[in-house]
Amino acid sequence: MIHDPYIVPPLPASWPYEPGRPLRPLGCRVNLELPGLGGGWRVCTPGGQLIEGETFPLEGAFGRGGILRVGDFVMRPYRRGGLLRHLNERTYRTHLRFAAEHAVHRGLWEAGFPTVEPLGYAWRPSGFGVEGVLFTRFAQGEAWPRRWDLSAGRAKDIQHAISSLCTWGLWSPDLNATNILLPPDGGALILDWDRAGFEPGGVDLGPRYRRRLERSLTKLGAPAEALAVIGSAPLP
Repeated sequence: MIHDPYIVPPLPASWPYEPGRPLRPLGCRVNLELPGLGGGWRVCTPGGQLIEGETFPLEGAFGRGGILRVGDFVMRPYRRGGLLRHLNERTYRTHLRFAAEHAVHRGLWEAGFPTVEPLGYAWRPSGFGVEGVLFTRFAQGEAWPRRWDLSAGRAKDIQHAISSLCTWGLWSPDLNATNILLPPDGGALILDWDRAGFEPGGVDLGPRYRRRLERSLTKLGAPAEALAVIGSAPLP
């Protein structure tokens, strides 16, 4: 059997979250303008909803810049990281990477996992490929590195969410401390599912997530208490 990492598998029997109501199917409109990003976009949103209004930079957001808020919509343009960004910052071969992220993100939201609501994506021709934008629902909160001090309950929420990803077999290679949002009323939301995909059964993802977050926390100069949340000690 061929394994497709972007097909959302059935929930495991031990899934701890209550599944939510399915989202509306996406409707796509062509040659639209996105506020602050110009025209020529193919926009896919629930029911083909238009995105209109004044744009504002999303305050407090980490990332490679250009994240905008329009009403309840957050627009995150796709940007490459690493050394490749110096050669090709925003052009991708096809739109399938954007569609795949939305599919995984949608599956998580409908499963009741603590994340922001996915609202679609858009793309337009750029050079020999396409550039893209991801849409999510705005959620109040601070990124974990903005406030390292966590209550015991909040720390358990983060541990619980990562453990649940391992149980379902979902590997998110871009999971950084900056992608953990702390809402004002408690809990923790996990953001950014670019390149995330479901692994074949039996893969132990716990050590991989621990190493990934350990690198992120160490790079950010996190205190020992933050490393303890993921079961790590400060690196020498």
